[in-house]
Amino acid sequence: MSADLEARIPSFLRGVRLQRDRVRDQWIVQAPERAFIVDSIAASILQRVDGDATLAMIIDALATAYDAPRDVIARDVIDMVEELTARQVLVCKS
Repeated sequence: MSADLEARIPSFLRGVRLQRDRVRDQWIVQAPERAFIVDSIAASILQRVDGDATLAMIIDALATAYDAPRDVIARDVIDMVEELTARQVLVCKS
């Protein structure tokens, strides 16, 4: 993975947030006029999106937490962040 790519800092767009639905016991991304359920893997990634952590920091934390190969985690994290950026859930700054 490119160091430039991993240096990006993801954050939620204004009005978008990750929320735990305790009644249904699931994670939900809420945005203006839409909401969608995220699986446990996506929730693990999104819980680390705080507007300060770089993608590299998020990837490192997940690789450590799940004792998984960093390159596999990096690919999954970057793919998901790119998808959620396209869906106007996240924004990344350099």
